[in-house]
Amino acid sequence: MATEERTTPVVPHKHIEGDYPLIDSDPHFKRVVKYARPSDWAYGAGFSAIGPALMLYWERVSPSYVGKGGFAPIMRLTGAIGLTGGFLLVYSNSINRFYGAAENRREIDLDMKEMVSKVKAGEPLYGKSTLSEHLQGVASRNSRYAGTFIHVLPWFNFVNHPHHGVDTAKYYRQAERELEEERTKTGGEF
Repeated sequence: MATEERTTPVVPHKHIEGDYPLIDSDPHFKRVVKYARPSDWAYGAGFSAIGPALMLYWERVSPSYVGKGGFAPIMRLTGAIGLTGGFLLVYSNSINRFYGAAENRREIDLDMKEMVSKVKAGEPLYGKSTLSEHLQGVASRNSRYAGTFIHVLPWFNFVNHPHHGVDTAKYYRQAERELEEERTKTGGEF
């Protein structure tokens, strides 16, 4: 029985073409939250407040008469839904910059600075993982570009793995340049 050989992969690599450079196709949850801009948090806070503000307005315009203590649980639920929606808005704005779908100059600079410092310290670029290589690959394939569908199914990457869709050599080259500059400033002595 002959085996079939394929010239192209069965499942092609995912890559979204954006107007800006790709930083990471599967950023860790912590990085996305850490790189969020203050304006993202302001939009998220405003979005979170809309639901409870509308409930208060509607209660004032047309009282529900739910009785003593009946309105508080409704406000708590509305607040929880608002906070969840506000956080997802913040996360979505931030992760779109990682994908290159929005202007990301600030994030590119932060990423380069963070990764170069890890290279200089001899640490793994994307953190250490206790999972096997196989499970890291599975986690990567399940969450890569998941942020594009976050409004329907919130799916986050909580796994450290080396599969991020970018050439990591740029971090090593930059670290070499910076170390060379430091050597020339100190007179070549280390």
